[in-house]
Amino acid sequence: MSSRRELLCRAANGFGGLALMQMLAQGAVKNGMHHAAKAKAVIFLFMDGGPSQMDTFDPKPRLRADHGKKLPFTPPTTVFNISDQILGSPYSFRKHGQSGTDVSDIFPHVAGCIDDICLIRSMVADHSEHTAANYFIHSGSGFQGRPSMGSWINYGLGSESDNLPGFIVLESGLVPPGGMDCFASGFLPASYQGTMFRKGEHPVADLVPPAGSAAAQQRKLALLSKMNKGVVERFGEVSEIEATIKNYELAFRMQSAVPELLDLSKESEATKELYGLNEKITEEFGRECLLARRLVERGVRFIELLTPARPGLDRWDQHAGLENGHRINAQSTDKPIAGLLKDLKSRGLLDSTLVVWGGEFGRTPCAQMPDTPGAASRIGRDHNPYGFTMWMAGGGVKPGMTYGATDEFGYFAIENKVHVHDLHATMLHLMGIDHKRLTFRYSGRDMRLTDVHGNVVREILA
Repeated sequence: MSSRRELLCRAANGFGGLALMQMLAQGAVKNGMHHAAKAKAVIFLFMDGGPSQMDTFDPKPRLRADHGKKLPFTPPTTVFNISDQILGSPYSFRKHGQSGTDVSDIFPHVAGCIDDICLIRSMVADHSEHTAANYFIHSGSGFQGRPSMGSWINYGLGSESDNLPGFIVLESGLVPPGGMDCFASGFLPASYQGTMFRKGEHPVADLVPPAGSAAAQQRKLALLSKMNKGVVERFGEVSEIEATIKNYELAFRMQSAVPELLDLSKESEATKELYGLNEKITEEFGRECLLARRLVERGVRFIELLTPARPGLDRWDQHAGLENGHRINAQSTDKPIAGLLKDLKSRGLLDSTLVVWGGEFGRTPCAQMPDTPGAASRIGRDHNPYGFTMWMAGGGVKPGMTYGATDEFGYFAIENKVHVHDLHATMLHLMGIDHKRLTFRYSGRDMRLTDVHGNVVREILA
């Protein structure tokens, strides 16, 4: 005979089970591929801080010609009280590849891969402040608490890896403004959030095996599983308990999978040289890029790489000292990124791996701090969400293509605008997901990564 407490618990779990069955039934329709996928995995090269489009991949001769003059229109307000003094790029541009695409001289290695890249010079976003913009580029919302795009892809498709999470973030010294919520699962189940791999001896928190033998740990896990099973048998299915069991099991498998992943001793010296692991300025990001390739090989769906820390530099956020800051940031990432593209291509993985490069916004064509005493090297640029550059490679996009354009000052996107929601819709499409059908019922409505916006940019699809 059941006690009153047990009866209530069984009844509650029974109703919960009915709700869970309904959610699973919806998931059977909404989750999984909606059409044939071009990409199996995404590598997001997040250039935290906002690279300047007119100093990287969108040359503006007008800025050189009018350097020091006043902008002929009133600039919009972004974050700071910027000047209207035009700042020409301190770098030179040259045409590269059969496509003849202009690339800044700070990216000589990526320039060699330009025929594999689709440049989007007409990106637009909704926020000009780092934290909100970081949430927006990751989750489609400028507010904290929404699921990251990696979480959505992991939720929609699941992981192809039994021993590693489906969404992994590789960090080498800097976490973007907004913190770990940039990679959170929001209202999706917690198992879909990004798992941070930090640099150092123990990259994953709480993954170090406890004292004692592996056999002893297996016995502990078996006992825990038995106890949890007893709870389920007594009170019925409880999704939180099932999720906890799965998390323990995954963590146990990761204890052997992660050290093997991080062991680069079997990689050839040529491969290490390709990624720049033998050079001080490139070794950190080079290691991230090499690990990204290894994660793709092991079935991880979404891998995000974060900008490496550089002494005296604030990511790509050069409000001052742009000439030196952007050059060093480019030197830190250029060779590793090119190595990643070449390595993926040589292994036949680029066609099925979507590589995305970019920051949360771009920068203004005007000089910030133009009246600062000292050399022009102290001058920088402010934030600009109205027109900036990102690029994609592999995974079903057209190679050697340039899409969209900004005005002659590089301030506003004026041709084929690509909103961040459009970027997300296109990424999901290449993964075989219809962004309008990938939803999760929350707070009385069907939520999605693109909210009520977004269009697939079909012109860039191969």
